[in-house]
Amino acid sequence: MLSILLWLPLVFGIVALLVPAARAWVPALAGTALTLVLAAVVAVGFDPGDPGRYAESVSWIPELGISYSLAIDGLSVFLVLLTALAWVPAVAFAASRNAGDGRERLFYFMLLLGETATLGAFLASDLILFVLFFDLMIVPFYFLFGLWGRTRDGATAGGATTKMIIYTLVGSLLMLVAAVAVGFSAEEVSGKPISYSIPELIARGIGESDQYWLFWLFALAFFIKMPLFPFNGWMPDAYRVAPLPALAVFSAVLSKVGAYGFLRVVLPVMPDAAELFQTAILIFAVVSIIYGSAIAFTKIDLRMIIGFSSVAQLGFITLGIFALDETGANGALFQMINHGLVVVPAILIVGLIAERTGSEDLGPMGGLAKNAPIFAVIFLIVTMATLAIPGSPNFIGEFLILNGTFQVSVAIAIVASVGVALAAYYALRMYQRTMQNPLPPGSDSREISLRDALIIVPMVLVLVILAFAPQIVLGETGDAVSAVVEKVGQLG
Repeated sequence: MLSILLWLPLVFGIVALLVPAARAWVPALAGTALTLVLAAVVAVGFDPGDPGRYAESVSWIPELGISYSLAIDGLSVFLVLLTALAWVPAVAFAASRNAGDGRERLFYFMLLLGETATLGAFLASDLILFVLFFDLMIVPFYFLFGLWGRTRDGATAGGATTKMIIYTLVGSLLMLVAAVAVGFSAEEVSGKPISYSIPELIARGIGESDQYWLFWLFALAFFIKMPLFPFNGWMPDAYRVAPLPALAVFSAVLSKVGAYGFLRVVLPVMPDAAELFQTAILIFAVVSIIYGSAIAFTKIDLRMIIGFSSVAQLGFITLGIFALDETGANGALFQMINHGLVVVPAILIVGLIAERTGSEDLGPMGGLAKNAPIFAVIFLIVTMATLAIPGSPNFIGEFLILNGTFQVSVAIAIVASVGVALAAYYALRMYQRTMQNPLPPGSDSREISLRDALIIVPMVLVLVILAFAPQIVLGETGDAVSAVVEKVGQLG
């Protein structure tokens, strides 16, 4: 079941390479839709009391202790579902705009390869397999950003893509070194043959002194991937040039793999280091919250507002994880889902706004709600979720995160709360400057089409459902999160 779920997008991506270019979107959309159906079946069938129900393992390189091991548990089940869900509107939006610039077959192949790589990172229960998928994710997005990305003057996006690759490759190489070292350290501690099975590594443990330097190699890789300040230097240029369908899934899902890595690998395998460096990571997190919120506060480019607000949100997620508290960590996992559900429609709406105004800057905008009340309401729901208004699932996530953080440091929690206030400003400013005020000359206020509504509205509806029933997620993730946090709590 899990292998089918993992490789299904890639199979349909290969089919997209073989059909006529004008029809390449058909197998791509069919593949993402079938993947979503299969992910939903797995999620419905998942039982937190029986996490081994969906698991498979085959020895791959026995001499090195590496296996092809996949599993679903409370940490990954909804992230897998989010991945499958996010790719459907991204592919549908690309198909509706004839994305591909004459190279449609390669475009959809790369997009679906990206889905398989991302699913692999969430499904892997072998550390080396996790690293391989973590590294593979960047390959299709290098081509998606580099070949189809465009600067404002229409030039290709080679410079921005190169910067992104340099940053992420440095992080990936550091993590590869750290992953290999983890296996040898666990072998030395246990006296058993080397194994990279994550459950086995957790059971064996690694040397305390090794934990301290390995922790930072993993942390740097995850900080760059998310990104967190000050490791976000690649992000502004990449966000400016990326094609919107690729950017939507990149921002919604790939950024969560870093945060997920802390829960999956770092906390349970390196609990001593997690406890020792807790305060340092909390400081990184709170600085990212304030920095991301402050920069979003000053930007007029819609992509940059969404991009820097994501830096702030990832700061909140990291804050919840390193509160090392069950409430905060479960809130962080919930917030990963919420942010992904918000950012996909938000980025696609940027494309709709640009089609109506000819720009992605707030300056020439205004009045788009005049003849488009349904479009305005959809964007309003997304905006309210972005600023975590009470009644939204994002509010629940941030409340749980701050609740957990208050148990650790009142000062850090209070400073982090400033990010909530800043979000209210930049989110409302974004909405008011686009939807309200007089309609400028040259702008076209028109209602969202049925086609675009079918692409965007389903994710917005999921947001609304989670606002009323957050236990759909929180009730399934609690046991897995508790096990991770308790691993750190057992020290001493």
